[in-house]
Amino acid sequence: QVQLVESGGGLVQAGGSLRVSCAASGSISSINTMGWYRQAPGKQREFVARITSGGFTNHADSVKGRFTISRDNAKNTVYLQMNSLKPEDTAVYYCHAVTYSLHNYWGQGTRVTVSS
Repeated sequence: QVQLVESGGGLVQAGGSLRVSCAASGSISSINTMGWYRQAPGKQREFVARITSGGFTNHADSVKGRFTISRDNAKNTVYLQMNSLKPEDTAVYYCHAVTYSLHNYWGQGTRVTVSS
């Protein structure tokens, strides 16, 4: 089992920056990929970014150049640095982990609100 706890959400003005974190616990060694998804009001959950245990990353086109995912394996934590935030980035951001055995785990979500 893997537990994921997000933190760092909040309210920020358009153009500002915010960093959200996700701390993993439990069967840490079983985790391959960690990432972030988001769900805006009235919309489906969508992929934001992911990072593998080897450090390979990819980001959704909508956030490329503005958001950066990183991972601190020593702290079992993944980060999402969000710069140049836009009102359309407003959403609940969910941490996601996939194990080597392809089990999926989700955090409870952290809300990010970008005011115009």
